[in-house]
Amino acid sequence: MDKAVDRSRPPSRLLLALEVRAIWELQAFLAAYPLLQRAPRGDGHPVLVLPGLAASDVSTRPLRTYLRAQGYAAHGWKQGPNHGPRSGVEAGIDARLVELAQRYNRKVSLIGWSLGGVLARETARRSPDLVRQVITLGSPFANEPKASNAWRLYEVLSGRRDDDWPDREAMKLPPPVPSTAIYTGSDGIVAWQGCREQESATTENIEVEGSHSGLGYNPAALYAIADRLALPEGEWRPFDRSGLRSLLYADPNRRDGDREAAPRADPIAAQFARHIA
Repeated sequence: MDKAVDRSRPPSRLLLALEVRAIWELQAFLAAYPLLQRAPRGDGHPVLVLPGLAASDVSTRPLRTYLRAQGYAAHGWKQGPNHGPRSGVEAGIDARLVELAQRYNRKVSLIGWSLGGVLARETARRSPDLVRQVITLGSPFANEPKASNAWRLYEVLSGRRDDDWPDREAMKLPPPVPSTAIYTGSDGIVAWQGCREQESATTENIEVEGSHSGLGYNPAALYAIADRLALPEGEWRPFDRSGLRSLLYADPNRRDGDREAAPRADPIAAQFARHIA
């Protein structure tokens, strides 16, 4: 029987200390860039990227640069550092979404890193007709309020209690558009259990190895993002992690007790799993 997991607790101090891995993940991104260019190409549709807590568009620049090179019209949110759902933030995201949808006359894909993913999912809930799909990166939309090592920072920056978010239970439900949750089981900032989507016909979970702070340029995460964005509109299907890809993408539905025994791949493992099979 699997050992019970307390989903209300934040990650351990050891995992928090291991967030320093983000430095090496950025280096891995640069090393793997030639292989990442072999990911499926885009169709030019707009992509709006939302940063995590206390971060700004500067943090998502590597991701947006990569997506532009892959053929997407990738844009930042243009609201400075993310201080949470303070007055005007959600309205600003909605306005940015409308602007991009009208400029390109197409639906917009939303990508949110950490808290940005929580906001992205709620944006899609408010304006499903304008959103093509949502991709979250280590976003704790289903976590308990204090299942994070950043809850005190959140309270300081947002000016509200960590459990003060209307309709918190409804936030755990999938948005009314295709949704992909990318997360890492060794997240040192938020408990990974609350970063997973509920199963449905248009939702999926993709687990990668790495840190929370490096998800925005983790090579395996970026390849998965490019693969998801390349799906034709209205033809969503789950991510294929079969064959050599399983070296980089562990089975997200394996038992908790099997996690320690699961193989862990280097970020550029075996030449990025033989060019992603």
